[in-house]
Amino acid sequence: MTKKFGIDIDGTVTSPETFVPHLNKAFNLNLTLEDITEYDFSPFVNVSPAELGKWFKANERSIYETSPLADDAKAVLQKWHQKHQLFFISARHDKLLDVTEEWFQKNELSFHHIELVGSHFKVETAKRYDVDIFFEDKHDNACEISEECNIPVILFDTPYNRLPVPKGVVRVYNWLEADQWVASWLKEQQK
Repeated sequence: MTKKFGIDIDGTVTSPETFVPHLNKAFNLNLTLEDITEYDFSPFVNVSPAELGKWFKANERSIYETSPLADDAKAVLQKWHQKHQLFFISARHDKLLDVTEEWFQKNELSFHHIELVGSHFKVETAKRYDVDIFFEDKHDNACEISEECNIPVILFDTPYNRLPVPKGVVRVYNWLEADQWVASWLKEQQK
């Protein structure tokens, strides 16, 4: 039984620590992932959101080109790609499609489709592709997608997403745990 998987990229397929060394270097800091307890980096780098946005715009291509894979993501995604359709749905803007596709090729990750929506609002895209399950690291995205699409959402635990979650959102701590949850979910779907 083939399912459609909606999968966020940054902080989900890529390591949630991706931005930390870039922030440390640019702003002369010594942050760790554990220090970043909310999705917005501004309070942690002591610059205005506008200044941080300007820095990010100037550096996003190189950040995305060098993003490390999350542990075990490649093995799990390769396994899923054999039986299911993988739709990578990211808040990146569409002018980064070339960098994104090159990163997937460099890391030997297969996909059926990559959609860069240019905002964190992914509900409409998840509905348009009729995904059966979603994988995310941003707390409010996970909650919205689960509630508005009425599908399970796997939330990869990070220090910046530890608020309570509704029933349809399942918190996991790594890709192997996500794979186990999906295997059980797929068995239930076959009943």
